[in-house]
Amino acid sequence: ERRRGSTPWGPAPPLHRRSMPVDERDLQAALAPGALAAAAAGTGTQGPRLNWPEDSEDSLSSGGSDSDESVYKVLLLGAPGVGKSALARIFGGVEDGPEAEAAGHTYDRSIVVDGEEASLMVYDIWEQDGGRWLPGHCMAMGDAYVIVYSVTDKGSFEKASELRVQLRRARQTDDVPIILVGNKSDLVRSREVSVDEGRACAVVFDCKFIETSAALHHNVQALFEGVVRQIRLRRDSKEANARRQAGTRRRESLGKKAKRFLGRIVARNSRKMAFRAKSKSCHDLSVL
Repeated sequence: ERRRGSTPWGPAPPLHRRSMPVDERDLQAALAPGALAAAAAGTGTQGPRLNWPEDSEDSLSSGGSDSDESVYKVLLLGAPGVGKSALARIFGGVEDGPEAEAAGHTYDRSIVVDGEEASLMVYDIWEQDGGRWLPGHCMAMGDAYVIVYSVTDKGSFEKASELRVQLRRARQTDDVPIILVGNKSDLVRSREVSVDEGRACAVVFDCKFIETSAALHHNVQALFEGVVRQIRLRRDSKEANARRQAGTRRRESLGKKAKRFLGRIVARNSRKMAFRAKSKSCHDLSVL
């Protein structure tokens, strides 16, 4: 298959990995207040550690606070074979060899986004169990959801739409960020789902959209940084978010600022243009 090049994600910062047990009692305990802090203290099942530099520390212990709110829980959903585990392992920094097999299904890592540190716990547990209780718990426990489909599989795209509907029903009163991810974008000749179809689906279901290639690490970093931004936009104060956006816009070129300003004016005067503007903004994971 023809593959397009991209810039790989750099070396992984401090990481703490755990296996996620497929046991209803244990998963319910993970939902209880303070459970993540207890896991950080060493009560959870832990996979083998990577050899980090001596001055590195576990991501949770370096976060300062032991409260559950200091860790963002991110759930990966999607049909089998779409690349959920590949994305999770890239995030966790373990992709090949025995470490990948022993890493478990939960990846806990601190990343710096817009100059501020954030701790993410990424759960790749959607297909661990054939029972019905696990999907229900997954729908209830996330601070953000990443729904993955393969651009080479139309059926997985339809499944992603179904999952978005299920999430809407399960979290009707919660403003939870949802990112629709079209993975395997490097497989150009095998593509069955166009970028426009993915974007249109995101607009209809009111969620964000991005295409990635786990094989080439394309947009994987942008995805998880975008998850952090989406959570912050919903949780933090308007002042804090305004400060972050101001810092981002200072780094923008004059041309981009002018284009954004003109786009707002045009969108106000046309419903069609407003829909197009929303369609384009679904790509921007730094805005609501």
